[in-house]
Amino acid sequence: MESSKSTDQLVLFEASPARSDEDPVLEGNISVPGTVGQPNGLGGLEFNTLDEPISETIRRDLHAVGSKFFHVLYPVEKKSLLKEWDLWGPLILCTFMATVLQGHDTGDGTGDGGPQFAEVFVIVWVGSLIVTLNTKLLGGNISFFQSVCVLGYCLLPLAAALLVCRILLFFSDGTLVLVLRSVFVLVGFCWSTFASRQFLGDCSPPEKKMMSVYPMVLFYLVIAWMVISHSN
Repeated sequence: MESSKSTDQLVLFEASPARSDEDPVLEGNISVPGTVGQPNGLGGLEFNTLDEPISETIRRDLHAVGSKFFHVLYPVEKKSLLKEWDLWGPLILCTFMATVLQGHDTGDGTGDGGPQFAEVFVIVWVGSLIVTLNTKLLGGNISFFQSVCVLGYCLLPLAAALLVCRILLFFSDGTLVLVLRSVFVLVGFCWSTFASRQFLGDCSPPEKKMMSVYPMVLFYLVIAWMVISHSN
């Protein structure tokens, strides 16, 4: 019985006759062939970036962020933002919008009424949390970070509308500029809502899709109102 058990055991080492009185030496290779030394990630089971140059890592991340921005501007492939989520895009857009929208002190010390830097961050991230929680409660099959990724990347049209509004305000703040700003913000709001609906629409049960869309519309509506109301 004991002999049969010993034959089934995995042999981790074999002591050579010359080293029978010494400690056993474990030798082997724990790396997987085809995964080391390939910064493009091809030909292996797992992509290892420990030995990759920093410039290559930055280039790959920038390419990934740019690809997700393109999918937001041209929302045809629905799973592009859900396969490999990241928070670089939402962080960049949120920082940009918070920097542009933040209020400044006026000469009398009352301020111009704009939101503070941290308030924009809180509105964006808490709003994303509420939308995600609503989707999960409705039975949606999506993770929290996937939802934040999609909602954050889909802020790109509104961020572009904010940039255009700031450029228009450099020239004038009359009625014509107000109408143009309203048009750009409306287009950005519809684009952001449509893009997020494309990516997150299939994550909720079919009979509850409208209930999951309403918080998205409200979320982007608040951001759009912040953009159009900021005139300083």
